Amino acid sequence: MYPLKHFLFGFFFSLILFIFYPTIGFFGFLVIFLSSILIDVDHYLYYVYKEKNISLRKSYHWFVKMEKKLNSLPKKQRDNAYGGILILHGTEVLMLLLLAYFFISKFFLFIFLGFSFHLCLDIIYFLKNNMRVDKISFFYDFLKFRKMKFINDLK
Repeated sequence: MYPLKHFLFGFFFSLILFIFYPTIGFFGFLVIFLSSILIDVDHYLYYVYKEKNISLRKSYHWFVKMEKKLNSLPKKQRDNAYGGILILHGTEVLMLLLLAYFFISKFFLFIFLGFSFHLCLDIIYFLKNNMRVDKISFFYDFLKFRKMKFINDLK
């Protein structure tokens, strides 16, 4: 799912939470909203690692191009390709955020809510577009992707 849709859905999700649970306050609203978008910083970090370039604009276009390339492949080839390893997209990060919430601060619950909402949107997007559902577990994806080819390495 593209950033603009995450921005819009994240805003309305945060607003609904704020309306139904006003005790989260404006700060909670803001943290949930921002975390539902900023989780995608791992896309940018992967781009910088892979391409050795810090341009945010080029990063965006690079991922759009990769998704188009991936979607143009036959299903069998698509199932053997990956588009990046994303360190924040997985249940492991969600569990760490929950632990931090219980042991450190309620601030981490707001981040957990934003990240969880973002990941749910991603999964819905994958299912709706008949794509393989990744991003459930960082470690599982890492191990699985080692046996696959990076999308740009496909002929």
